[in-house]
Amino acid sequence: MANIAVVLHGPNDLRVESIPVPEIKDNEVLLAMCSVGICGSDLKYWKYGKCGKFSLEKPMIMGHEGSGKVVKVGSGVKHLKIGDRVAIEPGVSCGVCRLCKTGRYNLCPRIFFCATPPDDGNLCRLYKHSAQFCFRLPDHVTDDEGAMLEPLAVAVYSCRKGKVGLGTKLLICGAGPVGILTLMVAKQNGATTVVITDIDETRLALAKSLGADFTIRVSSEKPEQLATNISEILGDHPDVTIECSGTNFGFSTGIYATLPGGCLVMVGRVPGDAEFPLNLAFTKEIDITGVFRYANCYPTALELVSKGVVDVKPLISHRFSLPDSVKAFETASSHDTKAVKVIIECGQN
Repeated sequence: MANIAVVLHGPNDLRVESIPVPEIKDNEVLLAMCSVGICGSDLKYWKYGKCGKFSLEKPMIMGHEGSGKVVKVGSGVKHLKIGDRVAIEPGVSCGVCRLCKTGRYNLCPRIFFCATPPDDGNLCRLYKHSAQFCFRLPDHVTDDEGAMLEPLAVAVYSCRKGKVGLGTKLLICGAGPVGILTLMVAKQNGATTVVITDIDETRLALAKSLGADFTIRVSSEKPEQLATNISEILGDHPDVTIECSGTNFGFSTGIYATLPGGCLVMVGRVPGDAEFPLNLAFTKEIDITGVFRYANCYPTALELVSKGVVDVKPLISHRFSLPDSVKAFETASSHDTKAVKVIIECGQN
């Protein structure tokens, strides 16, 4: 099988081109990629050539939300065989540093992570990956659902970091895929009341249909006013805020809205030069905690999907073939398309 990949050469310069078939090591598997989702970070690399602290320095294969089918197995791999379908956890840590040994492998300084400069991703026909970070999919779990485990793992980790549990009153800023999946995980964790905010009515309607108790469309009001509205709707302050919008407005709203002594989980990335009411956060003793990807969350995400506890399928709004990947990125970035999660099908039709 010839191998093609979606390669980012610079801002707004995305190309579908031929690449070599990778050679696997003893601990790796070669995968025929099935489904790959487009993430907000993918769109930032495509538009700006950077995301957070990472900047594109050379051409990079895109894609980190993926599922694939095993077509070749390294000699040291015992738990997978040819023909198995797997979900791909895109981060491969060193396994020997202090952070890896204490379970914080997502913070490993030597981690390989798909489609994060300088590492290539898996938006291609044939891709190799460490077998340790490939999770076999049951027959009833689809390829698309396998790809959706990646953003679902972010949601699982976010709820863990915020200690969302029985009786939690939760505010989620941002009703994109991660925000809506966080809503669904929070409900399964026992959160009794969840309010979610966004600028897009379509996404808020989807969030409402998937379990949100209250939705608020963000307009031009100041964060303080929105926080007041949230408290009036809840009849109280939220115990926990999970910020998924990656905006200054969302971060500030979380500080104003969260109950004194509560927790604010930062999933989104905000501009480094922005100003926030941090003194208020300190005075309220709000615990601000960051989320960087996830650790030890893929097994839980897979179990939630395989047992039907969380249904990720309603979030998938568009599908494209691999040769149409540029159109897929354009669709994912356009407000007019009302896209939520765009999936690229990598197999040959």
